[in-house]
Amino acid sequence: MNNHEIDYVLHGDDMQFVEVELDPSETVIAEAGSLMMMEDGIEMETIFGDGSGGGGGLFGKLKGAGKRLLTGESLFMTTFTNTGAGKKHVSFASPYPGKIIPVDLSQEGGKIICQKDAFLAAAKGVSVGIEFQRRLGAGFFGGEGFIMQKLEGDGMAFIHAGGTIHEKTLAPGEVLRVDTGCLVAMTRGVDYNIETVKGVKTALFGGEGLFFATLRGPGKVWVQSLPFSRLASRVFAAAPYTPGESKGEGSVAGGLFDLLGGK
Repeated sequence: MNNHEIDYVLHGDDMQFVEVELDPSETVIAEAGSLMMMEDGIEMETIFGDGSGGGGGLFGKLKGAGKRLLTGESLFMTTFTNTGAGKKHVSFASPYPGKIIPVDLSQEGGKIICQKDAFLAAAKGVSVGIEFQRRLGAGFFGGEGFIMQKLEGDGMAFIHAGGTIHEKTLAPGEVLRVDTGCLVAMTRGVDYNIETVKGVKTALFGGEGLFFATLRGPGKVWVQSLPFSRLASRVFAAAPYTPGESKGEGSVAGGLFDLLGGK
């Protein structure tokens, strides 16, 4: 076990938080701003990268921090270390309604690939990097799936997703097509690509976007029912209308309606 071995408890239903139990000298890393509360005796420190120890000095730390910039995350992460004599607890909260998914990386082949904003916290030693897609289609047209995060190690990691979470195990060769925003995470054996929606009418007026993710087994996939981008677009669409402001629903048809002078 190269990663710190932490215990945890999930609290809540739709607005969950995870309470992590730390033995003396154990450490958990988390995204900046995810802290909910912590007990006395826990020391908080802001660091470059993920603190996994595989960076190779200053250059390695700068490289890791630069990779985080590519995923739209902060340059910094925060560590929480139990400096006391007994067990201490620190809690991290979900950023919006949904579920926290605990993943034991040692049970998932030592690596999972997840959406760039899904990572919440992990045991110290878990490496948080980026996963570039091999295909140009996935790279240029993937939307939320362009650059994904990879979590590597043998410890616990916690990822967050919106709405209800569905976990599906794909058999070898089994194919699942998912809206790019609904894909949360997958194990290393799943082949991932982006395909265009067939049919001009479907692409223009379907309201589901022009692309979807094609996942091919074997492996495990986590799918969310309510991506934050979809929730945000619905809130924006329902906001009070002010003359001169656009209020399209997000599909190409909504944009065409605005161009034609529709209200």
